[in-house]
Amino acid sequence: MAGDTKQRTARLSGRRSADLSGFREVQRLSYECAEAVAAQLRPGVTEREAARMQRDWLRERGVRDWFHLPFAWFGDRTAFANFRIPLQFFPTNRKLEPGMPFILDMAPVYKGYSADIGYSGSLGLNPVQDRLMSDLQAHRVLILEQVRERRSLREIYENVERLMTRQGYANRHRAYPFGVIAHKIDRVKERRWSPTAFGFGTQSLKGLASDALHGHREGWSPLWSPYHFSDHPPQPGLWAVEPHLGFRGTGAKFEEILVVTDSRDPEESAFWLDDDLPHVRRWAEEKAA
Repeated sequence: MAGDTKQRTARLSGRRSADLSGFREVQRLSYECAEAVAAQLRPGVTEREAARMQRDWLRERGVRDWFHLPFAWFGDRTAFANFRIPLQFFPTNRKLEPGMPFILDMAPVYKGYSADIGYSGSLGLNPVQDRLMSDLQAHRVLILEQVRERRSLREIYENVERLMTRQGYANRHRAYPFGVIAHKIDRVKERRWSPTAFGFGTQSLKGLASDALHGHREGWSPLWSPYHFSDHPPQPGLWAVEPHLGFRGTGAKFEEILVVTDSRDPEESAFWLDDDLPHVRRWAEEKAA
């Protein structure tokens, strides 16, 4: 699968191919960070400490700006249990315990390229989260198929939710602001230092706001939600997609970049930016076992 991604990128020309390489680099850096931090987690580590570990790891490697600062959720907070207001998403003093699930989520900007990733794991064995992660594969397949069919974002969202229901799970990305399953990302102007507001990089927020204004005039939205403003075909660009499953206080998700183009070739019209990611490798290993 990694070879397919390289061949597809090679067929894209000029600046577009270079841009995709930049986005792929920061996405891989983010997943490397998630795996490195996950390997250091021990009983007693708090969400705030895990979020700080992600920030420090990325800053040591040159990250100076963010779409949003890193998050960490432990235990039933991986399923956003009783989340009602945005402040509940921020890291807390919840301590990690043996067998407890966790999710690491980060969105750095590196060399002017942004990514937004989610990494699910557990401290020791957690059969429930293992099953959730295995069942997420069907969502990755469904989303790509239906984007290539140019169904509306709202319809795809509803079909993802139906699949979750058939699997016996709750849709936990509905707890996100506006219930989004995805949002557009783009290049960000490089600065030596960029401020944040409410955990989000101001440069990235300006870009998202500009997209929202531009899209409103043309009848599309940079937010992929279950609401009427997402009732349009996928807009060309890069989308950070994050289906999030919940089951009895345990949550799991992946988050990665989906590339949407205006090509009439189905395979070129939409594709995942990178197939060499931890959750994709996991599914390949499960299939080979």
